Amino acid sequence: MAPKIGYLLPTREQIMEGRPEAAPLLALAERAEDLGYDSVWVGDSLLARPRHEPITLLAGVAGRTKSVELGTAVLLPTLRNPVLLAHQVATLDQISEGRVILGVGIASDVPNIRAEFESAGVPFEKRVGRMLEQLRLCRALWSGEPVNWDGRWKVTDGTLGPTPHRKGGPPIWGGGSVPAALKRAGRYFEGWFPTGPDAARWSEQLTEVQGHARDAGRDPADVTPAIYLTLAIDDDAAKADARIDEFLQQYYGQRPGLLKKRQACFGGSAAGALEWLKGYVDAGAQHLVLRFAGDHERNLEIMAKLRGSLGG
Repeated sequence: MAPKIGYLLPTREQIMEGRPEAAPLLALAERAEDLGYDSVWVGDSLLARPRHEPITLLAGVAGRTKSVELGTAVLLPTLRNPVLLAHQVATLDQISEGRVILGVGIASDVPNIRAEFESAGVPFEKRVGRMLEQLRLCRALWSGEPVNWDGRWKVTDGTLGPTPHRKGGPPIWGGGSVPAALKRAGRYFEGWFPTGPDAARWSEQLTEVQGHARDAGRDPADVTPAIYLTLAIDDDAAKADARIDEFLQQYYGQRPGLLKKRQACFGGSAAGALEWLKGYVDAGAQHLVLRFAGDHERNLEIMAKLRGSLGG
């Protein structure tokens, strides 16, 4: 089976460049659908890496598209009240008629993200347990049955409406590639969605995720293997690699060499990109989400032409 191909909208880049208008982003989403992409994705941050709010923007994308899946790459649930989050996601899933994929993560431990959590009134150290409880509460509310919850949040005989279009709610994909993230993905989520590493190591980690799924009494096939990848395509490999470095430095404010150890990146020709992507497909990846380091229109078209050669 051929892999699905997704496209990350450049919300962060638009803000960094002083172009906050949403219309160009919606146009890119439409273009991706027209070119045959399977999904469109939006990242998340409040203050650490300013960008458009993902659920709101994806509602706009849902109204302008018909078939692409709509994903968060990745949402930080801990920055949100879970009852409100459940309501927003259910409404988005209704607007899109069941096209939502909820990618979630816990965020990196760096100073500006710690400050972001503080600004939202959320304890950074408790974010893992907090997220897991939030998602359990969301799923309970998505059932449409009255919910009584006595945990970090208190819900008394609460019934959510509307419930998601997709019965039980959208699939939840967990990000991360550290051992604890692999375990969470296998035990609790419908997909595993890291930003790295290389295809060989990703394959080894996929085996770990599948093992955790079996240990939890789940069918490993119920966990979608996905990967978030960053590309700069140019026949001049040195130029493409320099573009990746500049992109990462501006995007994160950290040294590119350090980031490349945690995030899978490729800079080079279209033929080289195809070979690189095939490494993940051959290793079992079923959904590739692509983030382009600039020149989005051109890269969208290049990858649309290449995707038929990815096989499956």
